[in-house]
Amino acid sequence: MASPGGAYSSGTSSLQNSGSGSEGDMNMNMNQNHMQVNITDQKKRKRMQSNRESARRSRMKKQQHMEGLSAQIEELKKENNQITTNVGITTQMYLNVESENAILRVQMAELSNRLQSLNEIIQYIESSNSLFQETDQLFNDCGFLDAWNSFPVNQPVMTSNDMLMY
Repeated sequence: MASPGGAYSSGTSSLQNSGSGSEGDMNMNMNQNHMQVNITDQKKRKRMQSNRESARRSRMKKQQHMEGLSAQIEELKKENNQITTNVGITTQMYLNVESENAILRVQMAELSNRLQSLNEIIQYIESSNSLFQETDQLFNDCGFLDAWNSFPVNQPVMTSNDMLMY
């Protein structure tokens, strides 16, 4: 392809070479040069228009991409907030469960100590069962000595004359 400058220079050289040429040849050469310049200008304008369209499409595509990224950022922010809230709730629930477990461990230790004490009492009672059986008959429900049961049942009751004087 010839550039506009090249077209003019070739036109100039052909004018210089045809020093004795007619004016018609000169007009013809000028018309050819003018047509080449028009064709070159048209190609240049077409290329510029194509570049403008390409740049416009590129800007639109970039804008759409940016809008998509902005929407994605908003969605991710919402998701992040939701996850942060869930982590906070889960952490609070975990702390509650841990405190409940600590309370239950203390209660379990206390109940284990009570159970151990009761088992020791039962062992003591079982080991001295015969002693308690004998003394159990002597005491009433209140834990006092029961005078009526302290006497042997098959023993005769002895009275004296002084007791019956009234």
